[in-house]
Amino acid sequence: MRITTWNVNSVRARLDRVIAWLEANTPDLLCMQEIKTLPETFPHEAFEAIGYRLAVHGQKTYNGVAFASRAEPAEVTRGMPGDPEDAEARIIAATVDGVRVVNVYVVNGKAVGDPKYDFKLRWLDRFREYLQAELENHETLLVCGDFNIAPEDRDVHDPDLWRGKVLFSEPEKEKFQAMLGIGLKDALRLHNSEPGVYTWWDYRMGGFRRNLGLRLDHFLVSEAAAKRIREVTVDREERGGEKPSDHAPVTAVLD
Repeated sequence: MRITTWNVNSVRARLDRVIAWLEANTPDLLCMQEIKTLPETFPHEAFEAIGYRLAVHGQKTYNGVAFASRAEPAEVTRGMPGDPEDAEARIIAATVDGVRVVNVYVVNGKAVGDPKYDFKLRWLDRFREYLQAELENHETLLVCGDFNIAPEDRDVHDPDLWRGKVLFSEPEKEKFQAMLGIGLKDALRLHNSEPGVYTWWDYRMGGFRRNLGLRLDHFLVSEAAAKRIREVTVDREERGGEKPSDHAPVTAVLD
């Protein structure tokens, strides 16, 4: 089973690239973040035409998450319990071929000290509680998406430059470790301990060309799911070319 997470940075703006990538790589499940569109304006037909079924949780202009799956997604839920009616579209979950998958786009936080940063930390506490409940109900749990956190020095091109800044501040990294503390494992690190594995490169300052990257996109897996992980790989080439997303697709292969 091949599951890919990809912050596509607007599915409508990058539809041709996403469809071409799907046709070339044929994952069983694609988990998209930052689709930036409502369910009714999501380009369903393009995905259905190549054999994918959809579950979408979107909003206008910002955020949004979606599944494109070969198998019909079951037990689909959107958001977290207790969300207000105007909550941002950041989480969608479904069971696909016996695996419970949570697809998340974590709050960015803007800058340390900004009200959005404080909101991010509070949101991550709620998210951890939500994952704890999912873990209690689903033995084989896989959580993937854009976490907007680089958890360790080896996940950042220049740790000293980024230290204390949003995406790499100590409170954010502590929240990431707290998610691991409920019984989840960082799937990429099960088989790859090397530094320099990045999934995001800033559009500015020649970030991709100079490989000024961060690892922000993750798979966190339960013990049962961890036993099935064969590899996690980043399709770095997809970050190049004309008008790419600033994130690369990341794929986990499960036995």
